[in-house]
Amino acid sequence: MKQIVLDMGLAEGPTLQNFFLGPNEDVCQHLRLWVGNALRSPVPTYLWGESGSGKTHLLRAVAQALQAQGTAVGWLDAELAEPMGFDARWQVVLLDDVQAYSAVQQHMAFNWFVNATAPVDGRQRWVLAAGDRPPSDLPLREDLRTRLGWGHVFQLHVLDESQRRAVLRQHAEARGVFLKDEVMDFILTRFSRDLGSLVQLLDQLDLYALQNQRPITIPLIKSMLEEV
Repeated sequence: MKQIVLDMGLAEGPTLQNFFLGPNEDVCQHLRLWVGNALRSPVPTYLWGESGSGKTHLLRAVAQALQAQGTAVGWLDAELAEPMGFDARWQVVLLDDVQAYSAVQQHMAFNWFVNATAPVDGRQRWVLAAGDRPPSDLPLREDLRTRLGWGHVFQLHVLDESQRRAVLRQHAEARGVFLKDEVMDFILTRFSRDLGSLVQLLDQLDLYALQNQRPITIPLIKSMLEEV
């Protein structure tokens, strides 16, 4: 069977609390300390890792946490074809999927970066960026690429199968759901490796099983997918 890739997002929204740490605890600790510190360091941070490692989750989690504190945040990703100019009210600039930026987006990202790191009234803003490779390998204009790499740089690692299995088992048990080994194997070999998507899939399966008054089995999963 061809692998199915789902991109469903997290029902409760990405937070630092619902990010599954695995081998990435140092990254999350760095972000938690920064978000919770009123006297934030202006040194930029860059996260890199392959697809499914949780880069966008963490950037959106930081944005959500800061906005809940009343902090103005600027956001740029590769889907914003015509990004707006820098807003002096922003205290944080978040740059996602930088490896995919067009020439226009690179120009604006550089402008945002320079403005964010230039002291205004004795304070600097923070830049948090993410891409799929180390700064030195980014296919970007040199002035932007070097700036992305001069601060804190962290690599994010995708959870291995045993770690994903343990997290899914724990999440299922918390919902009162028992997953047979063959069901777990089916899910892990045929769906996205992104743990957030897998957890969301499990939540949807649980709801579908309750609606149909059936246990979660491979035929039930196939039945639900046929109705999507």
